[in-house]
Amino acid sequence: MNRSKFVAILTGVISLILGIAYLMLVQLLDLRGEMVPAPVGLLLLFF
Repeated sequence: MNRSKFVAILTGVISLILGIAYLMLVQLLDLRGEMVPAPVGLLLLFF
């Protein structure tokens, strides 16, 4: 196997791993429930 073919396969495997990890992270964050914004009164205390 020549070097360019090896690099192509390696980058493909890395991109698949990153894609699957991203999908798992999104699913994990989605399981936490609804995102509720911070109360406006507390935000004004810091400015």
